[in-house]
Amino acid sequence: MNSEELTHFNAQGEAHMVDVGDKQYTKRVAVASGQIMLNEIAYNKVLHGHNKKGDVLEVARIAAIQAAKQTSTLIPLCHLLALTHVNISFTTDDNQRCITLTAQTETRGQTGVEMEALTAVSVGLLTIYDMLKAVDRSMMICNVALLHKEGGNSGVWQRG
Repeated sequence: MNSEELTHFNAQGEAHMVDVGDKQYTKRVAVASGQIMLNEIAYNKVLHGHNKKGDVLEVARIAAIQAAKQTSTLIPLCHLLALTHVNISFTTDDNQRCITLTAQTETRGQTGVEMEALTAVSVGLLTIYDMLKAVDRSMMICNVALLHKEGGNSGVWQRG
């Protein structure tokens, strides 16, 4: 199969779950990130913990971990994976009033964990939006992307 073929469609053009049964079990790692831009009020509530709903980043961390574990129920053709590790981290940029969420997902299996990392980032950022929407409906989620993956036949991939 060449890299231009869509693996989720069979020869008849029908959607199907890719058969990974013959693939080798290897350690699989994926890292994804995304950002949310906030107004000054919302950004300060995150930094100083002045949000009546609780610690925004800790709630977003739990939501992101839970999302990684639930990816196969959200994305129709994803395989159910036994994740061995999920790490969620945040960085802040005071100049741009921006929070970056980074998710690293890992498993030992027959297929990669890119979708789990991307789902974790997306849901974590949506959770931040949900917790702060009362003070900033203009928040913008952006730059959600896979940064790194490793394992399996395709080896290591790194965003340039």
